Amino acid sequence: MADTTDNSAPRKSSWKHIGPGIVVAATGVGAGDLVATLVAGANFGHTLLWAAVIGCVVKIALAEAAGRWHLATGRTLFDGWASIGGWTTVFFVVYAVVWGFVYGAAAMSSSGLPLQALFPGVMDLEWWAVATGLAGLVFVWFNRYAVFEKVMTVLVGVMFLVTVYLAIRVVPNLGDLLAGLLPVLPDGQDSVLNTLGLIGGVGGTITLAAYGYWVNAKGWTGPGWMKIMRLDNRVAYATTGVFVVAMLIVGAELLHSSGIAIASGDKGLVQLGDILEREYGAATAKFFLIGFFATSFTSLIGVWHGVSLMFADFVARYRTKRATTGEEVAEGRREKSWAFRGYLLWLTFPPIVLLFQGQPFRLIIIYGVLGAAFMPFLALTLIWLLNSSRTPAEWRNGIWSNAMLAVAGLLFLVLCVKQIWDQPWADFF
Repeated sequence: MADTTDNSAPRKSSWKHIGPGIVVAATGVGAGDLVATLVAGANFGHTLLWAAVIGCVVKIALAEAAGRWHLATGRTLFDGWASIGGWTTVFFVVYAVVWGFVYGAAAMSSSGLPLQALFPGVMDLEWWAVATGLAGLVFVWFNRYAVFEKVMTVLVGVMFLVTVYLAIRVVPNLGDLLAGLLPVLPDGQDSVLNTLGLIGGVGGTITLAAYGYWVNAKGWTGPGWMKIMRLDNRVAYATTGVFVVAMLIVGAELLHSSGIAIASGDKGLVQLGDILEREYGAATAKFFLIGFFATSFTSLIGVWHGVSLMFADFVARYRTKRATTGEEVAEGRREKSWAFRGYLLWLTFPPIVLLFQGQPFRLIIIYGVLGAAFMPFLALTLIWLLNSSRTPAEWRNGIWSNAMLAVAGLLFLVLCVKQIWDQPWADFF
């Protein structure tokens, strides 16, 4: 349920109100993002630190725009998309169904990996994955936003302690670290695309669009909450920045300096646990695996809650044929709806089949294309909405907002084209 209304919005922003930002930061940074940053550090040392920082700034602009739409208009983001045209609804529905099906299996597998490493011989990975998916389902099904936020905050605290501890443990070279803030491209083939991938990859998912829904679920439903939302958003991506920088340091100091290569998928973090055990002992390795689990499980329950909330909003608008408002989200109606719980079930049970039978080749290609297309879709539609009469004049985009959203849209469009180009289309047909 909402904790307050716009009429009781405080005049000054305060740290005690921070919440949705922590949720979006925790959900957006998954195990895949951490290992991508780790690999970047292993391959290029501290050279791409500046790119990781820019990536966080880009995400601040996107999440702020999503939150501003919800607060300034009183309407939900899906309602804004629907006002642009029916094609946005088609895209969202196809995306939600296909992406949710494949992502559900990936999220469960990622959460099961560290548990299997922490408790070897207890169960196979597939059953650990099923257990985490069911745990996420039960938790989100029976708890409203307030409890969800508190649990996410605790898990973020664990992630923060683990990543910062590791960064300190490997003894970073401060000179090299500061030099990494200079915008220099690494040597080697595809250095530009690798750099763009790092900027766009970390924390860049549908959860950026869910941020406005979490803002409303917190009880922030009008322009009076705008300053607090902006502080909350900056804290979110400052936190993301800490995670990214810490893992880049670990990659640079522990792997790059020793010439150690790790896998690019989630299993790369299990490999890192083995390396940490050899270098610093079993306690450090287990501490890291706990942080790995916190990182993966926050992404799982964050998507279970946030994307289900968006799907429930889509269904509500489709059924009523009227504008959907942030007030309805704040009242907790969406979290109790059959659409919310139906999408929760979709994220959990059908993907279990993929855990045991493998992922269909053509479906994975479609998943990759849809996933790559969502971020430019988000950036470009936010530019559209926040420069139009749909948004009150006071809260429309300024030069800075338009510039950042345009940069984000162009960046993600380039990455989308590359993703589509790299798919094995010959085998698809």
